[in-house]
Amino acid sequence: MRLLFVCLGNICRSPSAEAVMRKAVWDAGLAEHVTLDSAGTGSWHVGHPPDSRAREAALARGIDVDGIARQVSVEDFQAFDLILAMDASNLDALKRMAPDDAARAKVHLLREFEHPVGAPAVDGLDVPDPYYGGPGGFDRVLDLLEASCAGLLEEVQRTLTAGQSTA
Repeated sequence: MRLLFVCLGNICRSPSAEAVMRKAVWDAGLAEHVTLDSAGTGSWHVGHPPDSRAREAALARGIDVDGIARQVSVEDFQAFDLILAMDASNLDALKRMAPDDAARAKVHLLREFEHPVGAPAVDGLDVPDPYYGGPGGFDRVLDLLEASCAGLLEEVQRTLTAGQSTA
């Protein structure tokens, strides 16, 4: 299964989501079955590493955020099974960029998978952008990402199990 996490600049939320999910996938023993990447809808941070505040907050939880920022491409809609937007603005941009209805159907808000599955998100489904806020914003983002990736991992496990039973 191939998952792409998308935020605005690909230096805070989406590389953090990729790292949180990578740890969850590794801990579940599914690393050889899941491909992960992240990208941004904007181009101004292309080539830059993740924000140091995002890396520090994640490292305090034993999560290694790395990578180099890139921009989403039309080819990503073919290459990935799920494209997970961090907020409604990125969701809209991805749906406009999608080449067809099948590609648009791959695009979801990450928090749609928030664990426990079915629990209403009291503050909406956006993962807030911590870039211009204080250090506490990065911890809040990680809390949301961990809850969402736990639910996403359950979906990945269901999908992989269903694929094995039909093979």
